[in-house]
Amino acid sequence: MSGVQILSAIRSPAAPRGGALARFALHDLGAPVLQAAIASAGLTPDAIDEVIAGNALGGGGNPARMVALAAGLPERVAGLSIDRQCCGGLDALLLASALIASGQANVVAAGGVESYSRRPLRLRTDPDGGPPQPYDRPPFAPWPARDPDMDAAADALATDLGISRAEQDAWAIESHRKALAAPPTGEILPLRGLSKDAFARTLNTRLCARAPQLVGTISAANAAVAADAAAFCILVSDRVAARLGATGVSLLGGVTLGDRPESPGVAPVAAINTILARHSLKATDLSVAEVMEAYAVQAMACVRLTGIAPAVVNPGGGALARGHPIGASGAINAVRLFHELRRTGGSGLTAIAAAGGLGTALLMASGQSR
Repeated sequence: MSGVQILSAIRSPAAPRGGALARFALHDLGAPVLQAAIASAGLTPDAIDEVIAGNALGGGGNPARMVALAAGLPERVAGLSIDRQCCGGLDALLLASALIASGQANVVAAGGVESYSRRPLRLRTDPDGGPPQPYDRPPFAPWPARDPDMDAAADALATDLGISRAEQDAWAIESHRKALAAPPTGEILPLRGLSKDAFARTLNTRLCARAPQLVGTISAANAAVAADAAAFCILVSDRVAARLGATGVSLLGGVTLGDRPESPGVAPVAAINTILARHSLKATDLSVAEVMEAYAVQAMACVRLTGIAPAVVNPGGGALARGHPIGASGAINAVRLFHELRRTGGSGLTAIAAAGGLGTALLMASGQSR
């Protein structure tokens, strides 16, 4: 079994739906990011064995194949697209790692690409011949009573844990503050004149109080905005890294687990605890944790219930300051973690929840901590 390293990690800026990246077709959004990640790893396109990409809104087909072809990769690279909702971008890295660790591949590009702006309209056909019925999302559990709207599930979580709207707003304010204050890391490939995440702003309690209420304590200020973005990492075996004379960030492992469908926000807790235990680590051992902020309360719950030190969470801000491009969000978190570990050293974790009660957690370590 070979060890696995990430040699490079590049992402696009994230832009709200209908914003600066809205005119990109899905493959045109992903292709330049993939090209930049390959070049940053010191490789050429013909070195890539496979491309794996998370995508949840593309309407079928094989976006990973489209991105690979548009990026000029050899036609032998088949491309694998996965839809595990928000977990897809991280699961792509776990699948890539498994291919390399098992000896089936040496170099894999993995990440995610999503365009809320260009997603297809969804219609459900009527078997009795009536007009098609539009719908916004598929079911994520077979029982309607256990398949809540995501805003409602987040509010229920806030009620369960006694987390107020003011506390959630404070988390969101801090996420934006950290994003605006973060030094450049080289992780973002500028596109269409956009060189940083478009949504981050100076947020305060007055603005949060004026934000439209979605459900209960959930508002437009403490829930992530729909966004467009792409992110890719280049994963290689230890043998390839040694041949290149490169020192990457080690991908130690990860896990995706299911939990109660009606409470997706806490699904990452079991995944986080499981992967830490596998590597004999405690939450307090982490130098960095990139925890998904689809909702402020979701990130707060994962931090509180696992014992991760808030001081190491999302040092450059989170999805509340960037936006949530579903299938790419986990990959963006992985890119952020890669660059933070390059800066700080130590061990780091990223985690994300998905509708239906799914949670993925992935563990990395910098070269000096392997």
